[in-house]
Amino acid sequence: MVNYRKHILDNGLTVLTHEAWDTPLATVNVLYGVGSRNEDPQRTGFAHLFEHLMFGGTRRVPDYDRVVNSLGGDNNAFTNCDYTNYYLTVPAEGLPTALMLEADRMQGLELSPKALAVQQKVVTEEYHQRYMNQPYGDVWLLLRPLCYKRYPYRWATIGADIRHVGEATLEDVKAFHRRWYRPQNAILAVAAPLAHDEQLRLVREAFAEVEPVEVPPAAALPAEPEQHEARELRVHRAVPTPMVYVAWPMCSRDDVRFRWCDLLSDVLGNGMSSRLYDRLVRRDGLFSSVDACITGDAGPGLLVLSGRMAEGHGTAEGMDALRREAYRLAEDGVDSYELQKVVNKYENTFVYSQYKAADRALSLCYYTWLGDTALVDREPAEYRKATPEALLLTARDFFRPERENRLYYETEG
Repeated sequence: MVNYRKHILDNGLTVLTHEAWDTPLATVNVLYGVGSRNEDPQRTGFAHLFEHLMFGGTRRVPDYDRVVNSLGGDNNAFTNCDYTNYYLTVPAEGLPTALMLEADRMQGLELSPKALAVQQKVVTEEYHQRYMNQPYGDVWLLLRPLCYKRYPYRWATIGADIRHVGEATLEDVKAFHRRWYRPQNAILAVAAPLAHDEQLRLVREAFAEVEPVEVPPAAALPAEPEQHEARELRVHRAVPTPMVYVAWPMCSRDDVRFRWCDLLSDVLGNGMSSRLYDRLVRRDGLFSSVDACITGDAGPGLLVLSGRMAEGHGTAEGMDALRREAYRLAEDGVDSYELQKVVNKYENTFVYSQYKAADRALSLCYYTWLGDTALVDREPAEYRKATPEALLLTARDFFRPERENRLYYETEG
C-alpha cells in the first residue's frame, strides 16, 4: 500500500505527500494537465516545446540544471498526448530547494526571444533525428492521422507539422504558459523520508507566493466519429526490412474495457509464449519480430499489432496473418489459464513499477489526474476482475474489419 495524503492548497494546487522511508532521497513530481490533445490544430507541438522551455531558467534561477547538479540531484520530463510530467530527485535535505525550483518555474519562467529560439532549434533537430532519420521513426506521424480524423490524437506530440514549432512567437508561448502552467492545472507529489505534515509544510512554504490564474474554460474536445470502413496507407522508406501495422480504435481509459483491451494485447503479443510470437515467428517463420500494444491514452485509444517481416515474406502475407490472429481471438476467446498468465504478468509489472519512491510519486500524480488516486493501490484488483467472457465480448466489439487501419512499410528500390 502506498502511504499518501491528498491536499489542495488555496491557490488550487493539488498536493500528494508520500512517506517514503525506504530511501534517503526526495522526489518532487509535477504533472500538468496539458498534452498534445490540448493544442490548436494550427499550433501543434507546443506541449512538447514547453517541456524544453521549462528547463530554460527563471528570473530568480537562470540556470535550473546548475542548481539541481549542485544538490547532487537528477531531473527529467516527458510529454504525451494527455499531460506533461516533470520530476526531480535530490538528497532529502535538498527538498526545500527542489520545491522552490518547481514553484519558481510555475510562475516565473523566463520566456525570452533567445530562450525560445534555442529550444525551437533543439526541438526541430529532435524531429529530424528521432522521427525522420530513424528506421520506422515516423510510424506515429503516419498511423495517428490514419486512425483519427477529428479527435486531437491525430498528431504526435512532436506536432502535426514541425513548422508550427518553428513559427511560434513569444506571444504564442506566453499565452500557452499562462493557460496551462498554473497551479489549478497541476498535481504535485512529494515522496520523501519525512512525515506527511513536514512535507506539506515545505510545499506550502515554497508555493506561498504562487497565485492562481483564472482562464476561460477550455473548449470540449471533438468526438471521433465511428469508423465504418477500413483505411490503408503504404509507404516506401529506407528501412532494413518491410514491416506492417494494423490498428483498431478502442475505448477511453475510464471504460472498464480498457483493462480488457490491455490484457488482449498481452495475450496476443506479450513475450515468447504469446500467440503472435508462437504462431507467426516460431511456427510459421513469417516475422522476425512481432508486437501488440495499446496506446494507453486517456481518450479513445488504439489497439495495435505489428510485425517485422522475415526474409522471403511479403507485407500482404504478413498483414493477413496479423489480422487472422486477431479475428481468431474474437472467435474463440481465451481460456482461463491464458487469462491468468497475462493477469499475473500485469500484476508483476505493476508492482515492480512502484518499487522506487520516484515511480510511486509519478503514479500518485497520474491516478489523481485520472480522477481516482486510490487506483495507485487498487489497479491490480481491477485487472483481476477480468473473465474469459469479458475478453471475448471486448474482442468482438473492437476487432472488426471495417475498423481496421493498416500501415505498410515497404523498402525503397
